[in-house]
Amino acid sequence: MVTTPYMVGPRALARVTESPPWWRRIDVVLLGSTLAIALAGLLMVLSATRSGYGHEGYTGFAVRQAIWVFLGIILMTVCAAVDYRKLLPALPWLFGGTIALLLFVISPLGSESKGAQAWFQLGGFQLQPSEFAKVVLITVLAAFCARQTRGLDSRHVAVVCGIAGLPVTLILLQPDLGTVLVFAVVTFMVLLVAGAPARSLAAIVGIAIVSAALVIQLGVLKQYQLDRLGAFLDPASNTQRAAYNLNQSKIAIGSGGVAGKGLFLGTQTNLRYVPEQHTDFIFTVVGEELGLLGSATLLTLFAVLMWRIWMTARDAADRFGTFICAGVLAMFVFQIFENVGMTMGIMPITGIPLPLVSYGGSAMLSCFAALGLVLNVRYRNA
Repeated sequence: MVTTPYMVGPRALARVTESPPWWRRIDVVLLGSTLAIALAGLLMVLSATRSGYGHEGYTGFAVRQAIWVFLGIILMTVCAAVDYRKLLPALPWLFGGTIALLLFVISPLGSESKGAQAWFQLGGFQLQPSEFAKVVLITVLAAFCARQTRGLDSRHVAVVCGIAGLPVTLILLQPDLGTVLVFAVVTFMVLLVAGAPARSLAAIVGIAIVSAALVIQLGVLKQYQLDRLGAFLDPASNTQRAAYNLNQSKIAIGSGGVAGKGLFLGTQTNLRYVPEQHTDFIFTVVGEELGLLGSATLLTLFAVLMWRIWMTARDAADRFGTFICAGVLAMFVFQIFENVGMTMGIMPITGIPLPLVSYGGSAMLSCFAALGLVLNVRYRNA
């Protein structure tokens, strides 16, 4: 095992002489919960689309989702196999390439869909660079913070905010408020775990609040995004438009009861009363067809996944690995809480997908890549 300046403490030296067999260094609990969630998501996408979506009705979306899951497993394997510390020299290039893609996607090369210009249209598939930018940003911030072996000061915090601010600005121009929020949470978590001064963290929160108010006042967001925020504050204000998704979502989840109506038997789902049900509102399928028990089971699988990421962060023998896992943990926890919360009306609708469950290739691949890095950290430090 090659040591680097990122190593800390005697634990790293202990790894050299006490290295268990390779098969014991694989986190089978994390791997198993990941595959179980992805399989559940595949069934939910099939249920949400089997009633027909034009020429792709019945199984078209589910087949594509299965392809993305298969490719995601391959990507996760690659990300887990290559020593994550060997990524360090390539990070500036990865970050630069990501910024270039974010620039190109808001140019005439990008395609607009549902009010945001966030995708490249590649034949019958769409590529969303901002999803992959999440994983790149996590590794870049983790690498920078790991280099500061004497701790972070306000100057380091400013550099981190500058690094994160560049992709955030480009994503705001799409505009994609949900992804911007994910970036903000990830950046804050990495700084928190890296030991940033409390005053700097408080200043970041204050700046974020002011920036959010300016974004709303300056008209950066589209009208439908403002309507979503308004519907969250006053759900009864506009039942036919902005709050329609939320009302139908609550009806679907509430009608499932304790045990649910049964897989493929949800009336709200089969009649397609919930818009975007196979993407942002996929949790309504779980609530209606599998009920409280099914929803609790899915959330328990997510909890197990988060626990394993946390354990890997805690046990990592180097700061770089710890900060990677902290960023991945923040990304998943926030997306899960926001997505599930918005279907029940306790969080605003922002268009954030449910990790490993919602339909979408870019989001699926980025989640598998992030979990592959966590498996990598676990494998190298077990």
